[in-house]
Amino acid sequence: MTTYAALLRGINVGGSKKVPMADLRTLLTGLGHDGVATYLQSGNAVFTSDHGDEDSLAAEITTAIGKHFGFTVDVLVRDHAYLEAVRAACPFPAAELEGKQLHVTYLSETVDATRFEGIDQPAFLPEEFRIGDRALYLYAPEGLGRSKLAEALSRPRLLKGLTVTTRNWNTVVKLAELTTSHP
Repeated sequence: MTTYAALLRGINVGGSKKVPMADLRTLLTGLGHDGVATYLQSGNAVFTSDHGDEDSLAAEITTAIGKHFGFTVDVLVRDHAYLEAVRAACPFPAAELEGKQLHVTYLSETVDATRFEGIDQPAFLPEEFRIGDRALYLYAPEGLGRSKLAEALSRPRLLKGLTVTTRNWNTVVKLAELTTSHP
């Protein structure tokens, strides 16, 4: 059995994509996953499974959500080892920052720096970003909602062909913890 986190993009944050966490837990259990738990209302679920890999599990959950709720939600699934590696590889001094100042955008595939070379990083200082393993780390001292760099990084041409979803540092740490201690 492997422990995973499912990261749903863009639910329960306004608009029409409402997914009650109790329903999400029931849906994941119905797919044959064990020990299903959710964290916050923003689309984080932890579960164990003995079948599939990250991509096939994400596709399975995406399809099930579409059938059950009647709308499409992008889903990324990541195992504990990956979540812990992202936490450990943070290029910013996470222990010195507030959770709202540091974010990780999880990416569906590896990207290289050339994708973002059009971003004039010095123009956005003190905000900064770094690219990691299927992740983009963003330091936004005033928070994500006020970040001009986050706005620039979310341009469709930069993210074309990717599934992405962002979590603040508190959630990044909690998901790594939940997947390590999960049954």
